[in-house]
Amino acid sequence: MSKEWPLWEIFIRGQHGLSHRHVGSLHAPDAEMALKNARDVYTRRNEGVSIWVVESAKIAAFDPDTAEHNFAAPKSKVYRHPTFFEIPDDVGAM
Repeated sequence: MSKEWPLWEIFIRGQHGLSHRHVGSLHAPDAEMALKNARDVYTRRNEGVSIWVVESAKIAAFDPDTAEHNFAAPKSKVYRHPTFFEIPDDVGAM
């Protein structure tokens, strides 16, 4: 059995931001302690208004080796890429 505390990913929403952004990671025994530690470590200058902590082991992600397959646009959905529309000259660059 590992004696190391779980790793937590820390997300903070700034005072002028609309979304949370990942700011770092830390080890803590539980979510409550992770929140307290994240507040102390990542918001020392009153820059945050909201903190999220997520246990790293709970995050699901695609394998980076399959990125080309997972993010390729389906060829059957051509409407997602408006390459067949004619843009009038007076519209200019879009």
